[in-house]
Amino acid sequence: MHSFDVIVIGAGAAGLFCAGIAGQSGLRVLVIDHADKVAEKIRISGGGRCNFTNRDAGPANFLSENPHFCRSALARYTPQDFIALVQRHRIAWHEKHKGQLFCDESSEDIIGLLLRECDAGGVTRWQPCRVAEVRHGAAGFECDTDRGTARSARLVVATGGLSIPKIGATDFGYRLARQFGHRIVETRPALVPLTFDGAVWAPFAALAGVALPVRIATGPGKAQGRFDEDLLFTHRGLSGPAVLQISSYWRPGEPLTIDLHPHGDLATSLRQAKAGSRRQLGTVLAEHLPQRLADAWLQGVGQDGHRPLAETRDRDLQTLAQRLHAWELRPSGTEGYRKAEVTAGGVDTRELSSQSLESQRLPGLHFIGEVVDVTGWLGGYNFQWAWASAAACARAMSASRP
Repeated sequence: MHSFDVIVIGAGAAGLFCAGIAGQSGLRVLVIDHADKVAEKIRISGGGRCNFTNRDAGPANFLSENPHFCRSALARYTPQDFIALVQRHRIAWHEKHKGQLFCDESSEDIIGLLLRECDAGGVTRWQPCRVAEVRHGAAGFECDTDRGTARSARLVVATGGLSIPKIGATDFGYRLARQFGHRIVETRPALVPLTFDGAVWAPFAALAGVALPVRIATGPGKAQGRFDEDLLFTHRGLSGPAVLQISSYWRPGEPLTIDLHPHGDLATSLRQAKAGSRRQLGTVLAEHLPQRLADAWLQGVGQDGHRPLAETRDRDLQTLAQRLHAWELRPSGTEGYRKAEVTAGGVDTRELSSQSLESQRLPGLHFIGEVVDVTGWLGGYNFQWAWASAAACARAMSASRP
């Protein structure tokens, strides 16, 4: 029997960060993970450069059935706190648009930071190592693993979600939560491309690769999501930052509304261009949209792109503009967990302490990171939740040690 103060299941962003902080506070910590490679999701994130946080991250950037839950952890470990840690480890980084922070070199820099933090805390790592069974009794938690049985007073579940199964994602964390009586908010792929039925998408399939800035929205009332981002056409549907963002809000059967020309009144621009113009409608429209999209759109609405703009009625231009400003379409589904960057839903936060991420059903049991029903926007927000929830958990465990 191997004895520790804390066992962390999951060697991803949240698990390693929690283990490092707890270990450096003097707790004896074991991290267990079934994957061959450590923190593979960090490694592939941000195009290999890891969008490790967002400078502007706050509660409004997260979705949950219990939306206020994330406030406490995010307030107590901020993006500036993690930036300071990155700088202490002498990792070069840069800011892209909208507060997104990336490593200059490689995601490996963040993995190295986490492993050094664990080493500084004397953390023991078993990897690859499979957990066969977890029990709880008078002596605490016992985990039967490929390397024997490990016992601890506290168990931290940092197993992530279902996204990207090819790098080892499983439902283990959800099964463990249910084992100990926790409710799971229904999980679904998030930050994921959207797909459309073949017949619906046939007129647009040839536009694969076309990208443009849009305003995209879905959802009713206060639950509506709306983003100004770039959209990308694919062979099967829509992707790009705009669609990945809105996918977290979209539910099956709901429509999307897309403004394909969000920064100007297209009807006014077309009418103004009409005066004294000998140019063709398609040529003028292509000044406001990518040429391929302009051509396909005109064909789809039965307009002749070769018609002189001066011969096009104002009311037809008005109708054309209105449709482009409010393109409504219904996705048939998503590309699923294999393409989803994160998993929405998870362990119901109404059964967890917002201060410590500890179960209110079973003292000593904690859930952190993506396995919890807290899902961030695209752009470094989910990593910030990993750091913040891990820090809240680790500090609470350290404060409560005998």
